[in-house]
Amino acid sequence: MLFNSIEFLVFLPIVFCIYWLLHRRLLWQNAFVVAASYLFYGWWDWRFLLLIAFTTACSYASGLAISNPRFKDRKRGLTPKFFLWTNIVVNLLILGLFKYYDFFAQSFADAFLGGDADRLLLHLVLPVGISFYTFQALSYSIDVYRNTRQSDDSRDGCTPNSRGGCAPTRDAVAFFAYVSFFPQLVAGPIERATSLLPQFEQARKFDYRTAVDGLRQMLWGFFKKMVVADSCAIYVDNIFDHPDWFNGSSLLLAAILFTIQIYGDFSGYSDIAIGCAKLFGIRLRRNFNVPYFSRDIAEFWRRWHISLTTWFRDYIYIPMGGSRVSKGRVLLNTLVIFLVSGLWHGANWTFVAWGAYHALLFLPLILLGKNRKYRNVVAENRILPSLRELGQMLLTFFLAVMGWILFRADSIAEAWQYYVHMFSTLFDGSPTLTSDMDAWIVLVSVTIMTIIEWINRSQEHEFARQPRNRILRWAGYIVLLFMIGAYMVTNEMPFIYFQF
Repeated sequence: MLFNSIEFLVFLPIVFCIYWLLHRRLLWQNAFVVAASYLFYGWWDWRFLLLIAFTTACSYASGLAISNPRFKDRKRGLTPKFFLWTNIVVNLLILGLFKYYDFFAQSFADAFLGGDADRLLLHLVLPVGISFYTFQALSYSIDVYRNTRQSDDSRDGCTPNSRGGCAPTRDAVAFFAYVSFFPQLVAGPIERATSLLPQFEQARKFDYRTAVDGLRQMLWGFFKKMVVADSCAIYVDNIFDHPDWFNGSSLLLAAILFTIQIYGDFSGYSDIAIGCAKLFGIRLRRNFNVPYFSRDIAEFWRRWHISLTTWFRDYIYIPMGGSRVSKGRVLLNTLVIFLVSGLWHGANWTFVAWGAYHALLFLPLILLGKNRKYRNVVAENRILPSLRELGQMLLTFFLAVMGWILFRADSIAEAWQYYVHMFSTLFDGSPTLTSDMDAWIVLVSVTIMTIIEWINRSQEHEFARQPRNRILRWAGYIVLLFMIGAYMVTNEMPFIYFQF
């Protein structure tokens, strides 16, 4: 079920009302969350429910086995590490089978069989959101294992400790709700058990102010997705489908608009998910923090897809040694993380190349010791940035634009041809526009988004601060609703990150 669909507009208020009617019975309320989430997810294909249920059950059972005192002191056989790695391998095999098998089979055939891969390919349909809920489930098993190694804590419930682990939960319904919670199920944020699971293990109370703030954040998310991203998509798809038909300035404009499109699309989903969760008394982590206002690539990655970046940091980068090893090892660790991050985004060498590209931009900052330089808000306590800050933001934005061309292309060869054609014909005329109306919609919507997010760059979310005057505030809401409604009637584009 898409957020930007009529079905969701019917689904959400019904689920909201029933959910709060059940607030006196936590078990029933959590069970209803699971049922509603499975309905939401199964709307695409009910067969996918078998996969998410299996992943959830495996991770829940592994948590109990890992923490079982009978296995804790064993040196061989059924040890906590055995159960941890069994769960990791099983779930990654499922993810690899559906997401990567055909990709690597085709790559093997291209290299050794002259491209004849028909007998090797399985042509499996990629389950929506499998990368997101698999990582979320795996983080629970890893945290329980860390807790088992670090303490003798046998408490029930996933209570975090000070060293990064959490005690296992024996509440299966709460755990199933944690993995399948519908607002963030198919495209994140990727939550940790230490943060989200305890919220399902305790009673929630309806808070009017939180709910209103959630609705406001959802409104902003719908605007970014349905107006900004989807209006940019019209131009972007036209150019990227036929790059040879246009001059270099048109290709550069398409690359810039795709940079805006993917941000509006993905951060818009995150805003809708986080705002929707607030309606149910659940707090999700922030996933985007105005990344295009970054002053270097390191700051960009601290602000872009935060839940995935921190997942790789905590579960891969730090266990590899993190920054506590030699400079050469740090560079290698960083390269590995970016390559894995690229591959996580999709089964295509373009994503691996995109990860490698960002690694190359990141490595000089590590060598110079400047990868943690910018951790504050740009132009803090000032209305406008300095000329230096503006230049840094524009350069970082340009570098991101060049990377998104790789991300958007169907192959590395197509990306290379796009770069060559763009730079060789860059000054061969002004950009070609699809229509005056589409151009105005893009210009106005992107301008609104940029101004609002700059004003709110230090807030909890980019639509948090509102005019005190009620008339102005509601006028803004009505304008956004009108623009969203106009696009909802004519478009129902899926979110880009559903394919990951």
